[in-house]
Amino acid sequence: MLKIFNTLGRQQEVFTPIEDGKVKVYQCGPTVYSTQHIGNMRAAVEGDLITRALRYLGYDVKFVRNYTDFGHLTGDNIGDADSGEDRMEKGAKREGLTPDQVADKYIKIFESDVAELNIQMPTKTARATDYINAMVDMVKVLVDKGFAYVTPTAIFFEVDKFEKYTELSGQKLDKNISGEGHGTVSDSNKKKPYDFALWFFRTGEHANALQYWPSPFESSLVANGIGFPGWHIECSAMIKATLGDTIDIHIGGVEHIPTHHTNEIAQSESANGVKYVNYWMHNEHLLVDNHKMAKSEGTAYNVQELKSKGYEPLALRYFFLQSHYRSKQNFTFEALAASQTALNRLRLGIRNLLSEIKESRSLSNNIDVSFKETFTQALEDDFNIPQALAITWDTLKSDLPSEIKLATILDFDRVLGLNLVDELEQPRTLEVPTEVQILLDERQIARIEKNWTKSDELRDRLKSEFGI
Repeated sequence: MLKIFNTLGRQQEVFTPIEDGKVKVYQCGPTVYSTQHIGNMRAAVEGDLITRALRYLGYDVKFVRNYTDFGHLTGDNIGDADSGEDRMEKGAKREGLTPDQVADKYIKIFESDVAELNIQMPTKTARATDYINAMVDMVKVLVDKGFAYVTPTAIFFEVDKFEKYTELSGQKLDKNISGEGHGTVSDSNKKKPYDFALWFFRTGEHANALQYWPSPFESSLVANGIGFPGWHIECSAMIKATLGDTIDIHIGGVEHIPTHHTNEIAQSESANGVKYVNYWMHNEHLLVDNHKMAKSEGTAYNVQELKSKGYEPLALRYFFLQSHYRSKQNFTFEALAASQTALNRLRLGIRNLLSEIKESRSLSNNIDVSFKETFTQALEDDFNIPQALAITWDTLKSDLPSEIKLATILDFDRVLGLNLVDELEQPRTLEVPTEVQILLDERQIARIEKNWTKSDELRDRLKSEFGI
């Protein structure tokens, strides 16, 4: 019985899909104006682990992740998503490219990075600029239903018209985030400071917007309703177009709760007249040396930077496996090195099992029922991946026959995603950690000196600590 911590109810709830045996999942993907840092990659890995686990548990999963390639304003950093510079324009000016070229470049880099982390591609990726018409249609419905109003500079959602606006965030609107409603010229047209933009006309602060489209909306300042959709309407429209009016699970970062996801609920349920999402799942932040990642301090590392320092992307994935998605995780290079060592030990364990199986290397399909049951229970407990990883190690250290241990661990790796099956092919040479090499050298010296007691002690340490 799968239980999920639902942010909306602030408790674990038994998961009941809309359609028996099938799950519709959406994850807020990256804004593709720069290379994604490892905090973004943690979110991507968590989405991958959740969807892998759902499939392992027998569900037919339709998983959509988006690319935001316009409309995400920098004001979101201070809690006002209607203010500041468009991130895509910021990237375009920085690199001397068009916003489309910037998006193409960084989508390619992102997809390369997630492939190296063994993140499976979603059923569908939705690029925001491909869904402009769907966004316009949803805004029009909201205006026609009286949930939104048109000003000379923008179209705003009238928050007071949606009674459950703060249900997800638990905020009090009169004590909302400082700065809300004071960011742009268009804000003077809001009925209330917390009303949010559905469509920006190409005027005022956005008069020189690089990305814009015609619309059926009328503005006294702009001909043909030219402008661009707000950030929040993107996900609502793309979910409706790709998954339907109501979905099972929506995944995102905790930073999305107070504004982005709160606004998604308001506009989707007002436009569609039905519940938007049944289960909200939010992953916590990744810290670096117990501080928030910051480009200004050089701590917003990316996958390629870690590779240049000698770490495998899969070592980073292993690092992520050790923390629950709802817990903050602290990245250090010491922790990453330990994850690389642990991953190598696990691979060596697989090789040792393989060497113990008869020469034909035929594997048993008899997966151990007891370990599989405990592994499944960990997944059903709000996707407790750290516990699932621990059970994998317990399986390796157990007294089960080698072929059953191997088959069971490879079955678990369908969720963990460490590509352990590769060890069954042509084994590659692993880089031996320094501490392992020291022990190997000491043991060789002990053998030369015929100090068999010390040699045996070192042999036992290599086996117990490193699986060698």
